Amino acid sequence: GQALRSIGEGKKVLMVQFIKGPWKSGEDESAKRLAPDFAVKKMGKGFVGILNDTLPREEHVKAAEEALAYAEREIESKEWDMVILDEVNNAVHLNLVPREKVLELITSAARHLEHLILTGRDAPQEFIARADLVTEMQDLKHPFEKGVKAKRGLEY
Repeated sequence: GQALRSIGEGKKVLMVQFIKGPWKSGEDESAKRLAPDFAVKKMGKGFVGILNDTLPREEHVKAAEEALAYAEREIESKEWDMVILDEVNNAVHLNLVPREKVLELITSAARHLEHLILTGRDAPQEFIARADLVTEMQDLKHPFEKGVKAKRGLEY
């Protein structure tokens, strides 16, 4: 929603995905339609430790570290008005990237970027304290609890 509002005001938005893997998703198709004002960079390797994840943990760590470095370069490029670090909170919670590195990026982004958005569950308290706006979404009921897999166009 934030990205759409920003694009609607003539801004450029980049979403860097920390967890989502190489499979096709609705975000990919939206990015094509909204290009060049909206871009999605998938950098994750998929689910970490669940749903038949067979990748070595090191591959997930490397992917998350590369995503953080990529985001930092893009923020410093000043090409974007908004950068969304999609599921970076999850990546920190799963110990794929250190929270201190993300805090450094938050500080750096304030000098180069109009808006930085961090998404995902389990946001560290330090991130919440630094934020201007915090929205908490929680599942009250989810089909996954009954074994129903994610649905295209709704969850990916």
